[in-house]
Amino acid sequence: MAEDLLKGKRVLIVDDEPDVLDTLEILLPMCKVEKASSFESAKGFLESGPLDIAILDIMGVDGYKLLDIAKGKGIITVMLTAHALSVDDTIRSYKGGAASYLPKDKMSEIESFLRDILEARAEGKHSWWRWLDRLGSYYEKKFGQNWQDKDKDFWRNFPSW
Repeated sequence: MAEDLLKGKRVLIVDDEPDVLDTLEILLPMCKVEKASSFESAKGFLESGPLDIAILDIMGVDGYKLLDIAKGKGIITVMLTAHALSVDDTIRSYKGGAASYLPKDKMSEIESFLRDILEARAEGKHSWWRWLDRLGSYYEKKFGQNWQDKDKDFWRNFPSW
């Protein structure tokens, strides 16, 4: 069943870096991938047709505005970033309705993150339920042991298994 979760899903990938678009397309061969390298192009895809998932860069394409559009259309959205990689942007993405937030240097794991989200939806769980297990140690290395201290109330109520 896990293999079937992504099969045939229409996925929009938005990034201003062509190599990121191409890499994600290669990593998701089971999906029908649409690619956009600008805000306007992405907005057109979001507004014109049925999409199952949108993977949005934050910088360069105004990812948070695109997140608002995608959320309004009921599209599962994953924020993918390198330059906006921060605890604050993680929280902003969560609160803004993103289904997940992924550092670009973990892009090779995109299939696992998307499966987690679809599995969570199928089981009535929160889409971020495995996020902390998958990225907690990465965040600790990147931001230090006390990275959750900045907003303790937020992380205390964070969904998990």
